[in-house]
Amino acid sequence: MTYQALTRGGQPWQPLFLQEINAHDCIGCGRCFKVCGFDVLALKAMTEDGDIVDLDSDEEIEKKVMTIGNADNCVGCGACSRVCGKNVQTHGPAEIAVSV
Repeated sequence: MTYQALTRGGQPWQPLFLQEINAHDCIGCGRCFKVCGFDVLALKAMTEDGDIVDLDSDEEIEKKVMTIGNADNCVGCGACSRVCGKNVQTHGPAEIAVSV
């Protein structure tokens, strides 16, 4: 079962939640971080080997990348993907577990 809501005008709307960020294509510009008001994203570092590490790591950093820091905070608005020039986010519906 997936979650569906209505817009103010009564039209059906299904939120699409952030599921993944392609770190290899992300340029770490921070646009998505700036538009997200729900503390979903976190800036990390990528090593030459492609490992994601904290920014204050002692390892050699190749570049900074955006990661999902708090996935449970995502409200499915899609603002992050609308500002991303590299189209690195994957979004999808949330599956709602229903107990009977």
